[in-house]
Amino acid sequence: MLNPMLFDLIAMVLKVAVALLIALQVAPIMVWVERRQAAMIQRRVGPNRVGLFGFRMFGLGQPLADTIKLIFKEDFVPKQANKVFYVMAPMITGLAGLVAIVGLPLGSYVEVFGTRVNLQPVELNAGFLYLFAVSALGVYGAALAGWSSNNKYALLGGLRASAQMVSYEIAMGMSLLPIVIIFGTLNMQDIIAAQSGHLLFGFLPAWGVFYAPVSMCIFVVCMFAETNRLPFDLAEGEAELVAGFLTEYGSMRWSLFFLGEYAMMTTLSGLAVCLFFGGYEIPWLPQTRILELLTGAGLGRELALWVMFPLGLGVLLGKIAVFMFLFVQARFTLPRFRYDQLMDLGWKIMFPFALANLVVSAVWAAIAKFGLP
Repeated sequence: MLNPMLFDLIAMVLKVAVALLIALQVAPIMVWVERRQAAMIQRRVGPNRVGLFGFRMFGLGQPLADTIKLIFKEDFVPKQANKVFYVMAPMITGLAGLVAIVGLPLGSYVEVFGTRVNLQPVELNAGFLYLFAVSALGVYGAALAGWSSNNKYALLGGLRASAQMVSYEIAMGMSLLPIVIIFGTLNMQDIIAAQSGHLLFGFLPAWGVFYAPVSMCIFVVCMFAETNRLPFDLAEGEAELVAGFLTEYGSMRWSLFFLGEYAMMTTLSGLAVCLFFGGYEIPWLPQTRILELLTGAGLGRELALWVMFPLGLGVLLGKIAVFMFLFVQARFTLPRFRYDQLMDLGWKIMFPFALANLVVSAVWAAIAKFGLP
């Protein structure tokens, strides 16, 4: 039998590897999805030629062709740039996106040789606080890229990214506090478990979105702003800033920014799914019930739990895919805000609404728990 500490270490490494493998597949898949979706909206064909061995496969080989192009594209560092921070900036953004995703629960748990293994890669009682902390680091990459490039357009883009993060991070954090009040925990596994096993009004799944719909709406708006996605991509702002903080970047360094962006989109989408839409749980069919059905069908408990793992992971990824599609749809549907409109929305609308929602949720939870005075 393995040493318990060694067993825990191996389990954590394998879980982190699975999470990172998923995160690394998001960027190439989303590149293809965004191009195809843009083509459909704009009544074009989109990428449909690149494939393998003569098979076009709907253009699924396009991300591979893009990767090869970026690898062999000329790499340069502007003469007047601060070379150390110029090179560090895309690494910070890429790593922040990848490191954040290991805080998402990929499933409930499995058993290995009678030992219970939690399927959250990095087990944290305050799970989404970790996600907030790491996601906030991503803005350092944009700010450093803008400053170190020694380009005025890039500097303005970096400053915009910093101000945008500060403006929307507050409202985003406050939008999730009602969920903490309602479920009474910061542990994401416990929050997911609290959303399964019973129904609201006899037919609705007990998802967080039905307990706190205003929180979900605020979170989704802030999620777009935090990831610098249209209509909130003012840090790039091609119409007025050429490409913002990305102006002086090309080749694989340029692609690292987008790897981080897609990874952060996946992480925040996963956070929304776990807190508001039941995570890996199937609506109306909780995992406890699935375990009963599988063990009743003759499968042992350990085998049944291993069967449930890919099932729950598929449900989680399916729900995340809905949010990722929403990102793409918004990009090619909504016009970009002006920068003053972006800041007004963050400070004059999102922040007051989030604060009012927190107060109302706290009062409602107190009345539900202790009754009217």
